[in-house]
Amino acid sequence: MPTIYVVEDDKNIREIETFALSNVGYQVEDFECAGNFYARITEKCPDLVLLDVMLPDEDGLEIVKKLRSKPDTRQIPIILVTAKTTELDKVKGLDIGADDYMTKPFGIMELISRVKALLRRTGTQGNEDKILRIGKVELDRERHTVSVDGVPCELTYKEYELLKLLMKHAGIVTTREVILERVWGTDFEGESRTLDMHIKTLRQKLKESGGLIKTVRNVGYIMSDSEA
Repeated sequence: MPTIYVVEDDKNIREIETFALSNVGYQVEDFECAGNFYARITEKCPDLVLLDVMLPDEDGLEIVKKLRSKPDTRQIPIILVTAKTTELDKVKGLDIGADDYMTKPFGIMELISRVKALLRRTGTQGNEDKILRIGKVELDRERHTVSVDGVPCELTYKEYELLKLLMKHAGIVTTREVILERVWGTDFEGESRTLDMHIKTLRQKLKESGGLIKTVRNVGYIMSDSEA
């Protein structure tokens, strides 16, 4: 079964999360601070991290940034858990690289359901191509890099995941609902606007190749090798 790391400074919440996940068969290790978590993750990477935002020694958002900046940890699925409930807080957490976002208090069944759903979405990729190419755009899945006509293109984590999804489904319309589920993986007010914003900035960063991403009105988006 997958291994899950629970990082939570509140002992009661940590014990509840650990018990609930262990009870359905997951291997769970818990940590009360970032320091202990970092020490363990250098020894073994988990299959998923359940991460509190407000920790005593380091902000959870900073932890996400660090994990996403390193090749060995950038693909680990992360669910943020916090008492902050505003749309801005959620967007910020997701944009820096978190895969899902849960607000306290939450039910045990919701926790288990979110964990299972995220593990399904981020399961092993099998024999999928390591390099994706459309036109002048090249995406290296192993190195987590993107280039346009040989020039490196710096993308945020969500922009990268969005581009990867569109390139994997090249020539096929991907609906807004599918994009939101695969890239953001959670429901919150404003998601539709967030998607539009990310499409806009992604097109800008791809420069002339941004035209490869086309809008299918009232349906979603498609990326093809023709700008016509």
